[in-house]
Amino acid sequence: MEHITTPKVENVKLLNRYTNRKPANGTLYLTATHLIYVDASAEVRKETWILHHHIATVEKLPLTTSGCPLLIHCKNFRVVHFVIGHERDCHEVYTSLLKLSQPVKPEELYAFSYNPKMPKDNREIGWKLIDLKVDYQRMGIPNDFWEISDANKDYEVCNTYPPEIVVPKAANKATVFGSSKFRSRGRIPVLSYLYKENNAAICRCSQPLSGFSARCVEDEQMLQAIRQANPGSPFMYVVDTRPKLNAMANRAAGKGYENEDNYDNIRFKFIGIENIHVMRSSLQKLLEVCETKSPSMSDFLTGLENSGWLRHIKAVMDAGVFLAKAVKEEKASVLVHCSDGWDRTAQVLIEKEWIAMGHKFSHRCGHLDGDAKEVSPVFTQFAECVWQLMQQFPCAFEFNERFLLEIHDHVYSCQFGNFLGSCHREREALKIFEKTHSLWPFLLQKKQEFRNPLYKGFTAYKELKPNTLPFSFQFWCGMYNRFDKGMHPKQCVLDHLLNCMSQKIKLEDNATDLENKLPFLDGPLPDEVCSLSKIVNASVESSKTPMLNTPQDYESEPPALLTNGAIVEEVGIMPDRDQRNKENLANNHVLPDLNSTMEVTELDAKKEKLQHQ
Repeated sequence: MEHITTPKVENVKLLNRYTNRKPANGTLYLTATHLIYVDASAEVRKETWILHHHIATVEKLPLTTSGCPLLIHCKNFRVVHFVIGHERDCHEVYTSLLKLSQPVKPEELYAFSYNPKMPKDNREIGWKLIDLKVDYQRMGIPNDFWEISDANKDYEVCNTYPPEIVVPKAANKATVFGSSKFRSRGRIPVLSYLYKENNAAICRCSQPLSGFSARCVEDEQMLQAIRQANPGSPFMYVVDTRPKLNAMANRAAGKGYENEDNYDNIRFKFIGIENIHVMRSSLQKLLEVCETKSPSMSDFLTGLENSGWLRHIKAVMDAGVFLAKAVKEEKASVLVHCSDGWDRTAQVLIEKEWIAMGHKFSHRCGHLDGDAKEVSPVFTQFAECVWQLMQQFPCAFEFNERFLLEIHDHVYSCQFGNFLGSCHREREALKIFEKTHSLWPFLLQKKQEFRNPLYKGFTAYKELKPNTLPFSFQFWCGMYNRFDKGMHPKQCVLDHLLNCMSQKIKLEDNATDLENKLPFLDGPLPDEVCSLSKIVNASVESSKTPMLNTPQDYESEPPALLTNGAIVEEVGIMPDRDQRNKENLANNHVLPDLNSTMEVTELDAKKEKLQHQ
């Protein structure tokens, strides 16, 4: 709070970039954790909350006749343009936000003060919700070829790896420690994923310290042990995800990549994913395109192409497809690395691969005041790759787009401890597991909202074979223009489906209430109950219609499940929307089916009348 000199400013205008409406006029508040704007001109109270940690940049623009503009860019791609009447107020808000959005010490992050008022035991249970050992057991580890090693229990092998790592049984501790001295940052080859059907594995590590000619017997033995852990293949791939030119530049600095002549039965391959600096620049160019107020189609497409963003997404997807084919079709194990093995390497699971194996969240997300050149949207790319897969296989994922956006928001929010620090050792030192809360229980409480209404499970497709041709990639408006409501269609398909499901459960609840009153009624069954039963039964019958996936699946007219509020219900019903979705509804960004809405209103009135009887 010591950074806040002016906690409240009145008569602040909020501009909207994509509509010609009159700017909102309201009051701006600064709290210890949020910037809050209350729109006084709205008929219904409307609040805009922005976490200080979400703020990426704050700019105080030149004074105008209407006031002093303040432009805020957020890490979740919200852009807010305020106009404050007095220059002094604007300057004080500006200086406060600079300090509040860039804390110096980890203890100043929101997670250390966030208190959802739950018992201490619940917090401990939340952190134990995801157990890495259970995930290894799911893959069949330990087994005849792989073991969970405690060689790193005191971080002697690698201080950015977790205490427990999975290595080949054939690799003794001497091999493990010898390999660590030959790998950048000590990040030795360890297992990420094992395909149980054929013993093919995906492993991760950092680049070798090979220079132009250096060798390491233990490192060569480590790779040989990985290959031998897959008896069904006579070779293994070693994949360097960097462009070859970058890897050669590292060789000149004493690092580099593996020499096929020194390692038995390996096939070496470069993938060509650019480094963090190229990605940071690419995203900045993309956002400049997104923030253009009235671009022509030609300007937008040219800007999107010049940013190179979708080319980078394609490169990551191509790498993933190559690894999957190598493991499943060629039955070969794969070792993947980049420079230090914590940005481009083995981007598989969030908790196990990103968090436990040491992605530098604090640096890449800019959680603390530090070197801006270390910031890069690596995790954003991962989230987008998942979203691109969801567009190609809409029935294969149990979660929806909102789930990805919520996780992405909290990577930057610092509200939970999961993404603080850069490795397990740092989190232990910060006492993350004792002083902060885990994100995953919070998401589980909202799981109905994050479920995909189209989910069909593994029966949806025989197999997932992503198409990575250029025309397969889409611009993710839901991520990069999510807060620009003037750009969106008036009806979001996902919101409409979830809204229909919410209405359905309300009807079912009304029917249950009326049925419970039947034993207390005399005489024939009221017409209201008969009508309600017919509506609910029709809804339930329509929900039994098989889920259709593509236009080719429809042989004649669209089935009842896609008309007038009747919807397939496989995975549960939406609870009440959160504040953000209520605001969307108020702004006509979700248009529920009017007929269904009228039915619910009429049924409520009839229900009330029946209760009076």
